[in-house]
Amino acid sequence: MSFVWLSKINVALTFVALSALGQHSLLAQNSLSADDVIQKAVARAQRSETKPGKGAFTYTKLTVLEELDSSGKVKEHKDKVYQVNFQNGSTFAKLVEVNGHPPDEADMKKQAENESNARQMTGSKANKGDNRENFLTPEIVARFDFRLLEQTNFNGRPTYHVTFQPKNPAPPSHHMVDRLLDRISGAVWIDAEEFEIARAEIQLGSEVSLLGGVVGSLKKLAYSMTRTRIGDGLWFNTSSVGDFEGRKLIDAMRIKTRSQSINFRPIS
Repeated sequence: MSFVWLSKINVALTFVALSALGQHSLLAQNSLSADDVIQKAVARAQRSETKPGKGAFTYTKLTVLEELDSSGKVKEHKDKVYQVNFQNGSTFAKLVEVNGHPPDEADMKKQAENESNARQMTGSKANKGDNRENFLTPEIVARFDFRLLEQTNFNGRPTYHVTFQPKNPAPPSHHMVDRLLDRISGAVWIDAEEFEIARAEIQLGSEVSLLGGVVGSLKKLAYSMTRTRIGDGLWFNTSSVGDFEGRKLIDAMRIKTRSQSINFRPIS
């Protein structure tokens, strides 16, 4: 038998051995429970917070917001463009365009108000930046029961498909966002290699009042988000779709949103 044929046989045997090892590893991962998967994802998120990766990126975020009237017709449409920088684990977004024009003073004031309201709802501090990539914290996870449905593939990567629903009875609520979390359920797809969220879908189960109903209420929430692996251990929100319906003061409201992040570039 020639040396060439021996080499081919060795290559084939090596491939078979590696395939067997890969299958064994996959079977070992399949033994994880839903809580195991979630806790690994939380640990990954916590490590990212305390030891942010060295990667720094800038990208463009496109958003569309439509406000509908009671008959479902669009009464206000806004296209916004943000220039986003990600550094040291935090994300900072700068509004650069509204409906095809540079933002005016009112647009900038509205953005500042939105960011302030978001910090008040979540209890975060302004000086820590706007970290929008961390979705799993021990406090949030403690409010839900999880169930592992299957291991599948998402964007060509092995992924755990996990559903969640609020615990009953619910843990104590300290912020407005806690009362919202007590009423939502959905599913997450978690990457089986890096334990990052690759996709999330959530929906509201029942109406939730805002500030005791004085400000308004939220009757419907349907939101989906996709995250993409840009580099080794670096994941970013790349698309989302939202549909929200409720009451603002005494007026009914319905808002639809879409977003897409494009043109990722490393910051030297």
